[in-house]
Amino acid sequence: MKFSYNWIQELVPSLKASPTDTMRQITLRTAEAEGLEPVGQHFGKVVSAKVVEVEPIEGSHNRKVVVKSAQYGTRTVVCGAPNVRVGMVAVYCPPGVEIEGKKLTKAVVSGVESDGMLASGKELGINRDHEGIVEVGGGIGCTPDFIIEIDNKSLTHRPDLWGHYGMAREVAAIYGLELKDPVKVRPFPEELACIDVAIKDFTLCPRYSALIFENVRVQPSPLWFQYRLESLGLNPINNIVDVTNYVMAELAQPMHAFDADKVQGGIRVRNAHESESIAALNGDAYQLDGSTLVITDDSGPIAIAGVIGGSETAIGPATTRILLESANFQAASVRRTSTRLKLRTDASMRFEKSQDPANTVRALARAAALLQQVCPGIRVKGGLTDVHTELRHPAPIVLPLDWLSRKLGNDITPAQATKILARLQFGVSELGENELEVRVPSWRATKDISGKEDLVEEIGRMIGYDNFTPVAPLVAAAPPPANPSRAFQHQLRTLCSQQGYTEVYNYSFVNAEQAARFGLSPESHVRVLNPIASDQGLLRRSLLPGIHRNLVENAKHSASFRLFEIGYEIHPVKGQPPLEIPQLVAAVYSRQDGEGNLNELKRLLACLNPALTIQPTQALDFEHPGRVAEVLLGQTSIGRLFELHPSLVKGRAAIVDLNLDLLKLEAKQYRPVRKFPSSDFDLSVVAGPRVLVASVAALLTDPLVERTEYLMLHPLGDGRNSISYRLTLAAPDHTLSAEEIAMARERIITRLREAGLELR
Repeated sequence: MKFSYNWIQELVPSLKASPTDTMRQITLRTAEAEGLEPVGQHFGKVVSAKVVEVEPIEGSHNRKVVVKSAQYGTRTVVCGAPNVRVGMVAVYCPPGVEIEGKKLTKAVVSGVESDGMLASGKELGINRDHEGIVEVGGGIGCTPDFIIEIDNKSLTHRPDLWGHYGMAREVAAIYGLELKDPVKVRPFPEELACIDVAIKDFTLCPRYSALIFENVRVQPSPLWFQYRLESLGLNPINNIVDVTNYVMAELAQPMHAFDADKVQGGIRVRNAHESESIAALNGDAYQLDGSTLVITDDSGPIAIAGVIGGSETAIGPATTRILLESANFQAASVRRTSTRLKLRTDASMRFEKSQDPANTVRALARAAALLQQVCPGIRVKGGLTDVHTELRHPAPIVLPLDWLSRKLGNDITPAQATKILARLQFGVSELGENELEVRVPSWRATKDISGKEDLVEEIGRMIGYDNFTPVAPLVAAAPPPANPSRAFQHQLRTLCSQQGYTEVYNYSFVNAEQAARFGLSPESHVRVLNPIASDQGLLRRSLLPGIHRNLVENAKHSASFRLFEIGYEIHPVKGQPPLEIPQLVAAVYSRQDGEGNLNELKRLLACLNPALTIQPTQALDFEHPGRVAEVLLGQTSIGRLFELHPSLVKGRAAIVDLNLDLLKLEAKQYRPVRKFPSSDFDLSVVAGPRVLVASVAALLTDPLVERTEYLMLHPLGDGRNSISYRLTLAAPDHTLSAEEIAMARERIITRLREAGLELR
């Protein structure tokens, strides 16, 4: 959004602050300014000059032109404009002036020395006409200006700031200056309105005001008028259309002018019929639907409400009467229409911000005054048409000053709060010793101020947040209650990460296919009523589907990796909230050689708790039939250790799945370095084919045995196996003698024989 500093200064006549300081204060107290751009700086040096001589240059379309001005006297320039002629008053630009980013110098053109140039409206930044040089009447009337550009997003909640008067109100409040209202609301003629207006749905169109003007003469606007619009990015078209754009830029109230002689019958504001279409002013045709609010006459749609007018009733050179519309439309309706049609206009952008319905008649009054300037002799025909629903006034807001001071962190006196709010044109009165009653003006009540919290912001920003001393709030702090479960899971994460496992996070949702792959029926799951995706309609009863998906995806890119996840299984409980069971699932994947994967997970189990043991168990459908075991803590089964069935993954993947409610981590105890040497010896035990290595190792115990290490298993060829172990013996207080070692060895061998095992 662009704002002219000169325009703001006209509305705040005593403003002396520089454009730079004004922009800075707007940023600090109102809305974020993105930059300051000087425009029309050449108007300090260019002058109006009379063409006194025009002479063709042989062999060129250019002409030698002599101009005369009071400031620069007689100068000769070379000009190629087709409209240059003797007697016209043009704009002369002397050497040294910067035009369109280039500094003019004396130059020889077509063999003639040109001392400056005569400029077109486009070159001067007055309009977009570059066909010929601009012709002036009683002076140029344009002055250097600065454009303050404001970030549109910071104005979304402030519909009043989409016009210069609203921003001038802010500037006047910031500097404590008087604000000049550009609208002189005089009574309109006490006559019957010349146009009949009917609104079908006042929710979509709360107010529609209109006037008929006659004795209209369509012509270009004065140069200063065009320059002001052009500097804001609004294209000057003609005096009638330019007035509607001027009022929009000043009061933030979009307007539209129809050629009254092309309007057939009365005005109707309604939703379009499905079969209707409209040819718009931009040259495009739009197919309408039932959600599009339109302005119609007896022939059909003549404008898309709040967005764009139709070409059938457009103002043209032959227009002698106009119907000037100033209406208010529902923001959401305009936004939907603009989005559906992919058509954003200056009008729609303002209506989308919820404009003030009270502004329509003010805009007509301002337009009537401007039309008198740009179209002499124009006059109002008939009275004002003003159809509206009951205009609601927001309820007053009670503002407790002690609460206000507490919120801002500074003591705010009643006089200080009253002064700030009054400068912003809020109505303020005292309710009691420490309370104010604040009446919100209509232009702040549509989408902005609704409660006392909003008034805190108004007062705080006008004081200036840079004037508040930052003080940390004094809040009693207390340590949160201990959360053993969270600490336990954090400890698990650290341990798994230290062992080379990468943590993954999966959604708590699965689909029926994923559940069935792991032997779970969809009916046994908690079903999501409003799933975020069609394939995530069940709350998981196992972490395995997610880990399986991780294995499949990562196997495409890596030959080996380790993963783990800590999460919750969610089990339905009839008549009660679902039961959430914390689980740890770890996986080791190898694309080719995966023989050691199960042993790697056994090592992880030993890190979690050395007391964990495993024993073979019956395989489930998704488990390898010969590589599966239960994980036991004492006599309690707390999970499963298995290799994933080969049909589910390319390569080999071993998985351990543990119930964390049953797992206990063993506290690590410090053990001093042994002071005395140990002694090792190996034993090979002959056992049957189904004897477990761990069950044999459980027999190799003795008070002197410090460590038992499994070495290997060797088939003997008769259905039996030779299982080898290495035993380490040591004593904490002395070096073992040969006799002690022999006795310990004998005790172990005796225990093996009592169990029916032989030594090899």
